[in-house]
Amino acid sequence: MNTLVVILGPTGVGKTELCLGVAEYFHIPVINADSRQIYQGIPIGTATPTLAQRQRVKHEMVEVLNIGDYYNASMFESQVLTLLEQQFQSSDIALMSGGSMMYIDAVCDGLAELPTVSDEERTLMKRRYEEEGLDALCAELQSLDPAYFAIVDRNNYRRVIHALEIIHTTGQTFTSLRTGKKKERPFRVVKIGLTRQREELYQRINKRVDEMMAHGLLEEARRWYPQRDFQSLNTVGYKELFAYIDGIWSLEEAVERIKGNTRRYCRKQLTWFKRDPSIRWFDLSAVNGSGKPSSMEDNIKEIIKYITDVI
Repeated sequence: MNTLVVILGPTGVGKTELCLGVAEYFHIPVINADSRQIYQGIPIGTATPTLAQRQRVKHEMVEVLNIGDYYNASMFESQVLTLLEQQFQSSDIALMSGGSMMYIDAVCDGLAELPTVSDEERTLMKRRYEEEGLDALCAELQSLDPAYFAIVDRNNYRRVIHALEIIHTTGQTFTSLRTGKKKERPFRVVKIGLTRQREELYQRINKRVDEMMAHGLLEEARRWYPQRDFQSLNTVGYKELFAYIDGIWSLEEAVERIKGNTRRYCRKQLTWFKRDPSIRWFDLSAVNGSGKPSSMEDNIKEIIKYITDVI
């Protein structure tokens, strides 16, 4: 049976390098499930696979949109399902990897058909956002739907407002509507989760932010500062540096906030993924038989063996 292997995990865990090894072994491309790497022009802040990595293995859904294009999980679902249909004509296995939770769920389970929000409700929520501010709306979301509040990006006002619009329209929690009946897929899904010890993961995140800064993240943010309201730039890294450019924070404080907000996002990713009992987890911090930390090569071999055994 055709099988979609999904390798997922929090930011900074090491998905990219591991997936290169897996993809090379099975001679298949990697379908990228990252809501920001899909945009062109922001490779540093989104840790987009490098040109050398994409020469090793073909990557789908990487840098295919202009920075100002609108995009969402439903559009991703449709495009990837079409892509999978094409790929399964030449192979019975496909590989998708990333950390964007809703994008992964959209492909594996399908998105719920949410009701249409009236113009009146949209106008009301927009006025409340302008008059009351985001903190007040977040407090309301926490009260009405604590499960979604725990995982939503609370700095992304569009997502907070959208959830409240749906709650007010239906009288039901956004969580209950989002996690409805799964759609049938003409392929099997095998989910592999990557994790590390929390302290090691945080150290990797901090180091990666420092490397991004050394490689030109500030210059990248300056280049896109005039377009800072674009959906694609409403993300960790750019928001903090935009605040630095505005004179709100020092550069040192902005960098520390990038690290802290990335760690916070990492925890949200793990919270989301841990709710899925179908994920088979691999701890990349584990030791091997000789008592030494496993190398990436060891981890790749272990995961390839697991995939081979289950398919």
